Amino acid sequence: MRILHTADWHIGQTLNGWSREHEHRTFLEGLRDLILFERIDALLVAGDVFDGINPSGEAQRLLYGAIADFLRANPRLQIVMTAGNHDPAQRLEAPEAVLAALGVHVIGTLRQGPDGVDMDRHLIALRDSSDTIRAYVLAVPFLRAADLPGLQLGAVGGTEPTVTAAARALHLGMAKAATARAKDLPLLAMGHLTCAGGLESEGAERRILIGGEHAVPPDIFPPALSYVALGHLHRPQSLDGGRVRYSGSPFPLSAAEITYDHGVTLLDLDEGLVPRHISLPRPVAMHRLPERGAAPLADVAAALAALNLSPDMPRNAQSFVYLSILADRPVTQIRAEAEALLDALPLRLADLSIIRPEVAAIPDAPPPSLSETSPEDLFIVAFRQAHGQEPVSAHLAAFRDAMSEV
Repeated sequence: MRILHTADWHIGQTLNGWSREHEHRTFLEGLRDLILFERIDALLVAGDVFDGINPSGEAQRLLYGAIADFLRANPRLQIVMTAGNHDPAQRLEAPEAVLAALGVHVIGTLRQGPDGVDMDRHLIALRDSSDTIRAYVLAVPFLRAADLPGLQLGAVGGTEPTVTAAARALHLGMAKAATARAKDLPLLAMGHLTCAGGLESEGAERRILIGGEHAVPPDIFPPALSYVALGHLHRPQSLDGGRVRYSGSPFPLSAAEITYDHGVTLLDLDEGLVPRHISLPRPVAMHRLPERGAAPLADVAAALAALNLSPDMPRNAQSFVYLSILADRPVTQIRAEAEALLDALPLRLADLSIIRPEVAAIPDAPPPSLSETSPEDLFIVAFRQAHGQEPVSAHLAAFRDAMSEV
């Protein structure tokens, strides 16, 4: 029996106003072909299917059209899809009755009753091509504070943080109930959270905060769970010897992810559920120029020319580029020159940063604590980073007016 683990599709994402529908469509078509080629029996999608809580009609059509394609490629395919922190959990569950009839299980929220988690809903049997149950999956969506049993925010005196203790208790209880039903069959789990030790992508993933905590140790997942399929972190990576794994996003969602080897994770039950990373071709190229720091516009222009971009590339398939330019003359002049340069090239601008030399030379430092700064100080720092110059009195006045209405 073969299982494919994927996550963090973020259907509907835009980048600097550019739609990424072409990339998502190409990825989903490739995933369909992979399901057929690798003879996949079950597909696990561990959250952040959509990029936001109000996905467009086109984003939803893209998802459900892809599900139909997967099932045409393999009518016996089982799909288990859980919600992430970006997803509209209840909207994701809305077509549940229809999808369940097709072998598609969509779990947007954690359903609990007086006796605990509803295991009839969250524990799903996985069957091979001969319709024999070979494993079970414990489908757990993104957890909110109300989902964690006995959570008392701000409580002190325990051996570990309260959120960690509550998450540990929840997973232990579910694993015990699942093991009683699964007997000796392998038990997999799904989740959408940050595990301590996981490598995050700067500026790409929202830090999920519950009670001031954003990461839990991977050992909150009991040993009874043979494999834990996680979503949320976009870099493919394994924890706890491979038992706990992030499949990562299917292609870069930000500049921080340009160097990642994006893909999906294949699990073969007959080979002991050892995760195997399958790299995916990148639907659209993404570049950061220069690769580190900032450079004068002339150097950036030379690097752009060296990309040898095809002028015949359709607009929706053109490369994305992040530019970071040193401000060696007035920022408005550099911006105008850069925009004129870009207008003549077959590419799409993801972001343009113009940085003063003295700012670029300052080494990274830890951010100040809230007690050491103020909202206006943070606004000034953000303005400098975005525009490469100091805000004038009009900018400060507009910020103060906005703050007065909060």
